[in-house]
Amino acid sequence: MKRTVSLSVNGATRTAEVEPRALLAHVLRDDLDLTGTHIGCDTSQCGACTVLIDGRAVKSCTMLAVQAEGCQITTIEGLATNGNLHPLQQAFWEKHGLQCGFCTPGMIMTAVDLLAQNSNPSEGEIRHAIEGNYCRCTGYQNIVAAIQAAAATLRGATPARAAS
Repeated sequence: MKRTVSLSVNGATRTAEVEPRALLAHVLRDDLDLTGTHIGCDTSQCGACTVLIDGRAVKSCTMLAVQAEGCQITTIEGLATNGNLHPLQQAFWEKHGLQCGFCTPGMIMTAVDLLAQNSNPSEGEIRHAIEGNYCRCTGYQNIVAAIQAAAATLRGATPARAAS
């Protein structure tokens, strides 16, 4: 028996007819066409489905869509403003923090939460924050560099240059 769910996603109210057991990840992708939220494992192990719920990183494959009613949901599609990439999106591009790109939305959303809590995280703090997000391609070094660069940009500092 389906029910209408009303979700606040990326600043807009969206509705969908869903089964009560429908996972938020599936509703975002299949019903709301927000395919930047990736589904890699359906068991909360990979982090590819990470979105922000009221500003905090949540693996959307662990949450029912009906549980998200009344919450502010931000997906990777909601980070850019006025055609400009979010500093984390820009840093991932500039620092080559992605290869295949499958983990990238989840990594970025996790990093948004981290930088909201800690504007100047150490490398260890960054690695700890993203440890629930798997990347099979990069080896994480460029992901960490991208998060460090975005942190500096968001603080208004000049990002450190890599040694040549």
